[in-house]
Amino acid sequence: MPRCVGLDVHKSFVQACILEESGEVREMRVPCTRDQLELFEKFGLRPSDRVAQEATTNTWAVAKAIDPYVKEVVISNPLRTKAIAQAQVQTDKVDARVLAQLPRSDFLPPVRRPDDQTARIGFLTTRRSSPVSDRTRVKNRIHSILAQRLMPVQFKVLYSPKGMPRLRSLALERDDRQAVDSELRLLEAIEAGRLADL
Repeated sequence: MPRCVGLDVHKSFVQACILEESGEVREMRVPCTRDQLELFEKFGLRPSDRVAQEATTNTWAVAKAIDPYVKEVVISNPLRTKAIAQAQVQTDKVDARVLAQLPRSDFLPPVRRPDDQTARIGFLTTRRSSPVSDRTRVKNRIHSILAQRLMPVQFKVLYSPKGMPRLRSLALERDDRQAVDSELRLLEAIEAGRLADL
């Protein structure tokens, strides 16, 4: 059996489990920085290793750093890696060990790895969608305040050039007025930042 390595990747560290050909298990925790991963690659990995990790925030960066040192890096969809989700005792070590065992049986449900251009588009799309989501949440909180006070407003025109002055002049209790004004300041900052990025 080839050596298999399971990596439970977090933002600040990587929990690794190496299953040796002999069946021996080696576990280690490595800080998730480029320098520390390079040391791990030089002293912990072999060109014949099969590495498994779940998709997470920094998965692609870790996979790209490890690729030159191993035979294969398989990225698993965490929603489909049911063995980990169903473990009764779920720890980083258990997750890493299960990930290391899955490639041995070819039971790892992989996700497609994006090429550099696709990864770039994904990054830009996510970056663009974040302020849009923030803006929607702010507007929803304002709608919620007005709905709780049974104030009829036409939501379609609420944030138009004609609607904003009306929103700012609504007769609200002190706490409600402060909350709405705070949300409007956030909305202006999000809009200003979004327009500056375009």
